[in-house]
Amino acid sequence: MLLGIDHVVLACADPDATAAELESKLGIAATGGGRHEALGTWNRLVWLGDAYLELVGVFDPELASRSWFGRPVLAALELGGGLVTWAVAVDDLDETLRWAPPTAGLVGPLDGERRRTDERVVRWRLAHPIELSATAPFLIEHDRQAAEWTDADRAARADEHHPIGGRVRLAGLEIVAASPAVAAGRLRSLLAAAVEPAGRAAVRVRFAAHEVRFVATRTGSPAVVDVVADVPLRTRVGRVGDCDIRLRGTPTPVGASPQPESDPDV
Repeated sequence: MLLGIDHVVLACADPDATAAELESKLGIAATGGGRHEALGTWNRLVWLGDAYLELVGVFDPELASRSWFGRPVLAALELGGGLVTWAVAVDDLDETLRWAPPTAGLVGPLDGERRRTDERVVRWRLAHPIELSATAPFLIEHDRQAAEWTDADRAARADEHHPIGGRVRLAGLEIVAASPAVAAGRLRSLLAAAVEPAGRAAVRVRFAAHEVRFVATRTGSPAVVDVVADVPLRTRVGRVGDCDIRLRGTPTPVGASPQPESDPDV
């Protein structure tokens, strides 16, 4: 069963500095992270309910160059950083792979883990395409007994209010693709997700509460991460490499006064 977009992988030279910049511009804070000891990468996480932005850097370039995850991160960093790929959460990876078409070319299932700064270990299982990209995500199933995914951890996230004053959630992605229809078709074949036109030269793929739009061209950056707050808020935009992070608020009810904002406009 598809649970939605699990997380979005964004390459940056210094995840700590990028986290601080996003908090300054958008008001959303990074509250976790750690090291992928076997992959040569490390990260900071911006939680958006049970989804998150993964700000990932490299602590061992040689090790990263030999890992399935580190190679595309290094390639993105050479171009200035930005969107590397994204993950789709599933509740039964074995069952998903059983029904995946042979043309999917997925490698897995593989075990993964990340050691947090508090020494707790996060564990998961995944399957990834041979070459990761913005149009080729990977599948992930979290260990619900390990750090970050217990019932208590998830309940705490559900109640979390970000510095902007309310809860925030990941709404979706917009990604430039050479052929939006082909990119969407691959996901439909792999995940049996709902696919529909989304305007001229654009295709929308729905994943539970999330959606991914593949577009032929767009003004500005080649990718956008859409984040929605449950409080009235003027749209703010931050950037990680060549990817925009766009934060929107709920509309102000007719007749109500707009909520004042203490943060500077972006």
